[in-house]
Formats: sequence, structure tokens, C-alpha cells
Amino acid sequence: MAKNEKTSDRIASKASKVLKNPSSGNTAKSIAGSALSQTSRDKTTSAKVASKAAKALKDGRSGKTT
Repeated sequence: MAKNEKTSDRIASKASKVLKNPSSGNTAKSIAGSALSQTSRDKTTSAKVASKAAKALKDGRSGKTT
């Protein structure tokens, strides 16, 4: 994420649902936690989480909420 961007309310809501869902996997929860931590403009995605998110999006096994 660029420094002037933040997580939208829509994505924050979905991320919250992922974290509350006991069947969500660790990768999904990690990505969701990162998204929620960026609801203000002063935090950005770390390289580690960005890489994890990219892998999850490319993986055909990932669910719709990942």
C-alpha cells in the first residue's frame, strides 16, 4: 500500500469477519489483521505480509475472503 492509502470501510468489515470466523486459516487471519491495522493513514503493509497476500491471491485453494 502506498503511504497515502488506507483500508476502506468495506474491506475492514470483511477483514473483521475473517478474524471472527473460527474456520478461517492462519494466512487469511494474518492478511485480515494487517488490513485492519491500516484503517488509519499512518501504517503500511510490511513486505512479509504483502508477499503472503500475493501468494494467497495466486493460490487456487484460497477462499473468496482471503
